[in-house]
Amino acid sequence: MLGVSLAPDQVAFANERAEAAGVADKVKFQLIDYRDVSGQFDRISSIGMIEHLGKGHYGEYFSKCFDLLADDGVMLTHTIGRAGPPGPTDAWARKYIFPGHYLPALSEMVTPAEQTGWEVADAEVLRYHYAYTLAEWYRRTTLHQAEITAMFDARFFRMWQFYLAGTEQGFRFANLVNYQLQTVKQRSALPMTRSYIEAEALRLSGLEQAPEWHLDRGPAV
Repeated sequence: MLGVSLAPDQVAFANERAEAAGVADKVKFQLIDYRDVSGQFDRISSIGMIEHLGKGHYGEYFSKCFDLLADDGVMLTHTIGRAGPPGPTDAWARKYIFPGHYLPALSEMVTPAEQTGWEVADAEVLRYHYAYTLAEWYRRTTLHQAEITAMFDARFFRMWQFYLAGTEQGFRFANLVNYQLQTVKQRSALPMTRSYIEAEALRLSGLEQAPEWHLDRGPAV
């Protein structure tokens, strides 16, 4: 398995975790632009990356990944996006948190994917899920206020708190969602139904059945 990133600290951390877990001989992480990756892969997962490409580069992105994927392979693109039509991304977050980022509408991803030769095999919309993640990040951030302020400054801490709280509300009450776009070259690459996803998730989690979800408090486990 190969993981690529342009963040040196992220690559170093991932390699450290792989070494600690005893799987460094099976996985590797490299500081490299995805456009410079070579070889062929049976699975490609793109997590939280397309937000930072700019919509003018989506065609290039899907084309490069198409070339990297085996004919019977599967690709998953996971991203924060907007429900509804294309529109502007929050100016404050673009300036202070993720400079230059853009949150795509589903149509802005599907169109260049189809034009590149992909077939969309599945599209999942996670509407409220990330709100729970952001709420937990806010809680942990607040618990470590002194440490974070010492590492950066009080202004950074307040801005980060504001970002986490505001974005949580964007997932709960506005138009922010997570998209998971599954694309293939051959439709026969996947089973007919999604049941294989739940079966594998349960196997990996060690649960006998999936947890029940409640909108007001998340999973009941």
